[in-house]
Amino acid sequence: MKFSTREDISAPIEQVYDALVDFDAFERAVLRRGLDAVRVDNLSAPGVGMQWKSKFKFRGKPRNMISEVTALDRPERFVLTSQVSGLDAIVTLDLLALSPRQTRVSLDVEIKPTSLSSRLFLQSLRLAKAGLNRRFKKGFHKYLHSTVG
Repeated sequence: MKFSTREDISAPIEQVYDALVDFDAFERAVLRRGLDAVRVDNLSAPGVGMQWKSKFKFRGKPRNMISEVTALDRPERFVLTSQVSGLDAIVTLDLLALSPRQTRVSLDVEIKPTSLSSRLFLQSLRLAKAGLNRRFKKGFHKYLHSTVG
């Protein structure tokens, strides 16, 4: 299952990239939402190979998620892969400078099942995909404009 959205924002590409790939702010936002996230890599600077282990409850069950930065091409691209309870997710953030003060941000989230139960879960989500897609786009729009300004 894939979710995609694209937004244009009035800000230089460097400013947008720095705001969206601010790992410290992202970690604080995750903690505020009640997730237990711990960075587990040994990197001294942000880069490919950064990893986090997260714990959270979903549908009443505790879940463990492992996330890793797999691409970090400043200022055009950021890719994060995650594994959680029979699901693999790839989050891709692409930025394109439309002009010196205008940037197009594309966000793609692809979720793939790795077990039968996760396949059934995704099948049930497909029935509500239109509503989920609207919420996804609205949520990203709100996050982008609150983060970048």
